[in-house]
Amino acid sequence: MSESVHTVTALPTERRSGCPFDPPAELLDARRQGPISRYTHPGGKPGWLVTGYDMVRSVLADPRFSSRKDLMNVVDFELPPAPPGEFLLMDDPEHSRYRKPLVGKFTVRRMRMLTERIEQITADCLDAMEKSGPPTDLVTAFAKPIPTIVICEILGVPYEDRASFQEQIDSFMGGEVSDEELIAAYTATQEYLARLVAAKRANPTDDVLSELTDSDLTDEELKGISLILLAAGFDTTANMLSLGAFALLRHPEQLAALRADPALTDGAVEELLRYLSVAKTFHRTALEDVELGGQTIEAGTTVVLSYNTANRDPERFTEPHTLDIRRQAAGHLAFSHGIHQCLGQQLARVEMRVAFRALIDRFPTLRLAVPADEVGLRPEAADIFGVKSLPVTWDTK
Repeated sequence: MSESVHTVTALPTERRSGCPFDPPAELLDARRQGPISRYTHPGGKPGWLVTGYDMVRSVLADPRFSSRKDLMNVVDFELPPAPPGEFLLMDDPEHSRYRKPLVGKFTVRRMRMLTERIEQITADCLDAMEKSGPPTDLVTAFAKPIPTIVICEILGVPYEDRASFQEQIDSFMGGEVSDEELIAAYTATQEYLARLVAAKRANPTDDVLSELTDSDLTDEELKGISLILLAAGFDTTANMLSLGAFALLRHPEQLAALRADPALTDGAVEELLRYLSVAKTFHRTALEDVELGGQTIEAGTTVVLSYNTANRDPERFTEPHTLDIRRQAAGHLAFSHGIHQCLGQQLARVEMRVAFRALIDRFPTLRLAVPADEVGLRPEAADIFGVKSLPVTWDTK
């Protein structure tokens, strides 16, 4: 094994001042040194950090690397298995058992059929935003309510429960609460989902969760599946909408091009997904000794996969640190790769296409209401990167 390989002592905790959209400097430096670095997990366990596009993609497609929570060798105690239904932290065949019943419910065709409803939800949010007048926080007025309403309608969460549910998800995914508050929010969400599953079994309605009750899945499994879908369907898209709007406002030439040519919308969404990579890192554990980039990853070793540097890899994307909505960004890893590629990616794409288009058409003079460096960012400790608030204003007639 080569001793010249780069070493990263800790994952960065913040981004460079004035560069909120770029990955932390230490990660970019690691990528310049090579696609793989030595790394020590916070619990003291030796591991590896993979920062190059080709290598990250390779690991994601390699069955010799596991997603199982209980195999993650990152702390000095054994982790428990993932709860029933939480299939992101499982391997096949358990993973496929949970994912397979969902695949047909999130196809491109079914998501396109939702477009009209997403357009109405977006229009309602923008109507309320226009009525209240400037300035406003784009996170609370636009970025959060749209995906919250959409995913809650898909799964059948009653309207009156959506605000409290959004608050609970914010608490345990935002990276800014104490351990006690995180546990309390997670527990409250689990208890709510248990009641929701029971209600759907007793009185099925026209939604995905009700459809899933007509299967061999247990209540505990349905609760876990619901948690994954609700959290992923809300948090990732909400942060893409807010951070994406921030990025466009900070790149006025790109915003102007998008405003002038609606045909650029699909490409702009893909480029924003690549450029921002709000889902930053994931873990995989080697099930056997694996040769990777000239290094031996020993069985039982957990590697950290850096999606944000992979999507900024100059060997895959020309001028990767430039936001270019005309770029052919296909192949980015914002939705991961392999058997765990994001189930809801087509839904997220539809939401972003509709929401960004409607926002820039409705508010042609939209701009930041505070200096850019005063926009509060989510901490790097959060599962999903984003902004805490995005004050904006616009000209009124």
